[in-house]
Formats: sequence, structure tokens, C-alpha cells
Amino acid sequence: MLRYLFWLFQFILFFLLLGFTLKNSNPVAVSFFLGYQWQTPLVLALLVFFVGGAILGVMACLAYVLKLRREILSLKKDMRSKSAAQPAIEHSDAVL
Repeated sequence: MLRYLFWLFQFILFFLLLGFTLKNSNPVAVSFFLGYQWQTPLVLALLVFFVGGAILGVMACLAYVLKLRREILSLKKDMRSKSAAQPAIEHSDAVL
């Protein structure tokens, strides 16, 4: 049942995006610096800039994620060294 619901969702999403593409197929001029201009359909310009923004966002978060991974690795190393330095507790000497 869930699989059919997922296929229905994909079908509806496909037709919504297709309709969006057909409604926004008019050419636009994107102007850059030094007089450079790019003539393209509006939907393609939106797609290019959306993907570019997503890539930049992931790259911005990547440095923070890598920093956290290095910190986790160093903390794990510290835990291993501290647990190896402490002697094992014998349970026969424990007072109940």
C-alpha cells in the first residue's frame, strides 16, 4: 500500500513540475558584470541557480561537519587511552 502511495506522490510531483516548466519556458536575459548576458528559458535559469545554491550550502556545512568528525575521533582516542591506563576492577574485592 505504501509503495502505491509513493508512486502516486511521484506521479503528481512529476506533473506539477512539468506544468511549472511549460508555464515558465519564456526566454529571459540574465545580466552579469562586464556586459555579459545569458539568454535562457526561465525554468533553466531557476534550476541552475537553485542547484548552485544547494551546492554552495553543502560546501559551507562540510567544513563544520569535518571539524566535528575530527573532534569525535580525538575524543574516542582519548577515551581509549584513558580506559587502557586505568586498571581493571576486580569484583571479588567489592563490598556489597
